[in-house]
Amino acid sequence: MRYGIDVAIIGDLAEPTHLVTLAREAEAAGWDAVLVWDHLAFTWGMPSADPWVTLAAAAQVTSHIRLGTAVTAVARHRPESLAQTVATLDRLSGGRAILGAGLGGVRQEFSAFGSTRPGQAVLDEALDVMNSLWSGEEVHHRGAHYTVDGVRLAPLPLQRPRVPVWVGGTAPGALRRAARWDGWIVAGDNREGRMTLSPGSLAAQASELRRSRANAGDFEMAVIGVSKPGSSVEAYADAGATWWLEHLHSHRGSMEWLLRRVKAGPPV
Repeated sequence: MRYGIDVAIIGDLAEPTHLVTLAREAEAAGWDAVLVWDHLAFTWGMPSADPWVTLAAAAQVTSHIRLGTAVTAVARHRPESLAQTVATLDRLSGGRAILGAGLGGVRQEFSAFGSTRPGQAVLDEALDVMNSLWSGEEVHHRGAHYTVDGVRLAPLPLQRPRVPVWVGGTAPGALRRAARWDGWIVAGDNREGRMTLSPGSLAAQASELRRSRANAGDFEMAVIGVSKPGSSVEAYADAGATWWLEHLHSHRGSMEWLLRRVKAGPPV
């Protein structure tokens, strides 16, 4: 199992330099990834940083740690723009980007701007459009929600055949979607910093996901959770997790406390 941090870049952690500091220290302490929240939290009264600009800054102070979102509400973006943004981060970071993708769970992030949260069909089609653009081929697409009229994206992501797409969520549709792509992200803790996902529950959901998966190629399962330095999370690895993402948010402590947790290293 590999280990990363998942940072809620809202509230006190919306100051983008905090994420840059956490990313630099995470790499030095032996963590393998830095993922961040992707929310327009200011629509519900909380400051929030842009994830892609912040991750681009983190890429400049790190050399090998993976960088991505957990998760992006893909339908808040035009797929062509998001494909370009993710490709740019992948090149800027030397091929270290991950796209965490989901529907987006906060209604205000859509309704505050006069729209409703799109359904699963929009997300599925948007991901298909992005994947086609990342292929480097000329894209001709006419779907229910998007049209692409003979466009070829350049420059392409460094990672081939695409930047890994990890799908978030535990609903049946989310599990089926995750099985089509490269990984699955599941939240395992609550706001109070307690684990709510048991290894047994993870194993059951992982089994359901595998039944929906058409091939047996590499596939990542990332659990977002909380741990103490020196504690073990091997029970989640035994249940199928390939990543542990330590959840860092202001409810757990101040920036100084979170920095100490990062410096203490992964729970191994």
